[in-house]
Amino acid sequence: MTKTTFNVLFLCTGNSARSIIAESVLNKDGKGKFVAYSAGSYPKGQVHPMAIEALTGHDYPVDGLRSKSWDEFAQPGAPELDFVFTVCDNAAGEACPVWPGQPMTAHWGLEDPAAIEGSDAERRVAFGQTLRYMKLRIAAFAALPVESLERLSLTAKLHEIGQMEGSSVKRSDVA
Repeated sequence: MTKTTFNVLFLCTGNSARSIIAESVLNKDGKGKFVAYSAGSYPKGQVHPMAIEALTGHDYPVDGLRSKSWDEFAQPGAPELDFVFTVCDNAAGEACPVWPGQPMTAHWGLEDPAAIEGSDAERRVAFGQTLRYMKLRIAAFAALPVESLERLSLTAKLHEIGQMEGSSVKRSDVA
């Protein structure tokens, strides 16, 4: 890859929490090297308020974040994607649209903080944990010399990142 700025799409079924968090974190922590987007196969239509709260509480941008369909990124004129990461297990198993270009893909599954039942405090902890796990993955991704790694080596590194702490997919499930 000889590009200097890479487009990244984070996918989740509802596009209300995990993928939104990933979009915001990468747009801040990877600014200048990455432009991040998020979408869902069945978007909820609104960003979860606790995702907004977790992001703003850690000084991540929330302006412009919205829950949207992945169809937007398969249309003419959509950004050409370099990377597509699924962050929920449901989206990983769905048939995705055909993306412009030939983006590299990986699964970075995390448990859904929006599905946590409990007190508001317990739910806030779940959103904070999701933010922490996503920040770790994005830091590892942003540190990769993506412009100089060969595709096979980069693919292996992307899959390793998906297995980091907090992964919703257990190592024994990956064969």
